[in-house]
This record gives sequence, structure tokens and C-alpha cells, in this order.
Amino acid sequence: MYAVIATGGKQYRVQEGSVLRVEKLAAEPGAEVKFDEVLLVGAGDSVKVGTPMLAGAVVSATVQRHGQGDKVSIVKFRRRKHYLRMKNHRQSFTEIKVTGIKAD
Repeated sequence: MYAVIATGGKQYRVQEGSVLRVEKLAAEPGAEVKFDEVLLVGAGDSVKVGTPMLAGAVVSATVQRHGQGDKVSIVKFRRRKHYLRMKNHRQSFTEIKVTGIKAD
């Protein structure tokens, strides 16, 4: 069984037992989180598609850890104009493990 959930402005295809990184959530490591914005649930040949969300469908997961991604450098440069701007960014994430998919 698999599902497509929406969190943090993105959509993810998840299965039970899968581990994925999502945008940072306000939950402690080891806590249980529930995603009720489920767009699609599929099991074999049967697929339920929401318009836009499936009513009563819930994906539950546990928070594994929080962290930051790789450093990304942003450089703006104009030659012969004495213009150089350098910035760095590290995006925060939450690693979750999907524990269950429930579709009514």
C-alpha cells in the first residue's frame, strides 16, 4: 500500500516503513506525527484519488531526527562593476519513518 501526502509545500509518495526527509516539523524526535493531507492511496490495482484530499485518510509517522542539508553557496557577480554578493544557506529538515497508512 502506498500514499501521496502533501507537507511543506511538496508532495511525497510514501510506503509503510519508508524513511524520508521533509521540511522541518515542530515535533521532538521519537514523537508521532499524522499527515491528514492525503492526495492518493493505492493498493495493487485499486487506487483512490481525492478531489483534492481524501476524506478520512491518515498517514502516521515517527520523527527520527532533525538536521540540516548540505551547504549551498549563492554568488551574484557583475564583472567590471565592483559588484559581488556571496551568501550561504543550509535548509533544515526532519527525517521521518512512515508507520501506517489508513484509508477509509
